[in-house]
Amino acid sequence: MARHSDNCIQEATNIKFDANLLRKYDQPLPRYTSYPPATELRENFEERHFTEAIAIGNDKKTPLSLYCHIPFCESACYFCGCNTVITQKKSIVEPYLNYLNHNIQEVANLTNNQRTVQQLHWGGGTPNYLSLSQVDSLWQTLNDCFRFDENAEISIEVNPRFLTREYLFFLRDLGFNRISFGIQDFNFQVQKAVNRIQPEEMLFQVMDWIRDAGFASVNVDLIYGLPYQTLETFKSTVDKTIKLNPDRIAVFNFAYVPWLKPVQRLIPQAALPSSPEKLDILQMTIEELTSNGYVFIGMDHFAKPNDELAIAQQNGKLHRNFQGYTTKPESDLLGFGMSSISMLHDVYVQNHKRLKNYYQGIDSQTLPIEKGIKLNQDDIIRRTIIMELMCQFQISPENIQEKYNLSFDSDFSEYFLPEKLPLQLLAADGLIKLLPHHIEVTPAGRLLIRNIAAVFDVYLQKRSTSGFSKAI
Repeated sequence: MARHSDNCIQEATNIKFDANLLRKYDQPLPRYTSYPPATELRENFEERHFTEAIAIGNDKKTPLSLYCHIPFCESACYFCGCNTVITQKKSIVEPYLNYLNHNIQEVANLTNNQRTVQQLHWGGGTPNYLSLSQVDSLWQTLNDCFRFDENAEISIEVNPRFLTREYLFFLRDLGFNRISFGIQDFNFQVQKAVNRIQPEEMLFQVMDWIRDAGFASVNVDLIYGLPYQTLETFKSTVDKTIKLNPDRIAVFNFAYVPWLKPVQRLIPQAALPSSPEKLDILQMTIEELTSNGYVFIGMDHFAKPNDELAIAQQNGKLHRNFQGYTTKPESDLLGFGMSSISMLHDVYVQNHKRLKNYYQGIDSQTLPIEKGIKLNQDDIIRRTIIMELMCQFQISPENIQEKYNLSFDSDFSEYFLPEKLPLQLLAADGLIKLLPHHIEVTPAGRLLIRNIAAVFDVYLQKRSTSGFSKAI
């Protein structure tokens, strides 16, 4: 079933859907949860740079954001690109928690206890793979090691197939106030093809429990581009999701990369929707969500108008880090657990991705860091520009020039002279406006914000993009 028009303006959220431009710019690109992207982390990184960066944050009393990675899943979801350990042997958890606790305590010992935690997130894997007593134990470790702000955003990802009302109320009573779970698609044929069967009744029951428990915000994830999806079937999924009434909705484009994620070889490739149908699905999804009161935040995220993300964006205070969009001010992100990433002002590091190596790193009395990068001044300037584009859809060259004192040897236009032509080409295609005092992303450019941000990515020209998802 074809769409009636290739061009559709969503006035409520200032998005213009232009299928021709989307096709033209549909290429693999980083998601820019960081700049430089995590692909630039290197194994020859020196641990001292990480400890020095923590010390600088201590002096400045920079707020903290914490992430804990729980990698375990009982079964593999074929679409998943996360770092996971697939096992039904729950005995694997206790050794992992022992090492995780050691990891937390070791980093906490380097951190000034006057720095407040403004954000905590548990991701995976499946964080609710843990028993209630294990959840409580990890929670106590974090609270013993760090000082939490009374208004901290404390969130957790859960798998609805392994939830009970008791479990959810326990999480809320501990202090978790935000929760996220994946729907992907309500259609049984799609669910079966990706090995993630979740009956509709169960999903609505879980949402009822979440609301009864009093979580402040609920996020759900959808994925388009999965096998057997059609415009009609995904519209049904979107309609049911709207009926579910979450506060935030993420609609991800499925990246089929079996050469990177071998489990995807189990997906029937012939059943994947064509590129034209994916565009139809995307357009329909935008129309349905925005016409039902959701605001387009950026990339693939939507939120209700009264949600903190929407309000922060309106006020120019939206931020972005490895955990995605956030309302919290710039902070140092400390990641704990296998494969987790820490993101300090000028240093990023990632822990070992394999469980065995993660354990060995801690046993050797060193931080379990596999790789990292120390940013230079140019990286930091470009990061500011890219994050402003991703969050606010505009940048002020004058503000950038003033913030980083570029005038000592050049102004903005001279500093970014190689970017002048690419920016002009984007402007010619109607994706941005090159105004006298700022660069503004147009309604047509908002869906292609990764392409616009990529202009300022100096690593992109020397990097293979095969591991990234496509912009659309």
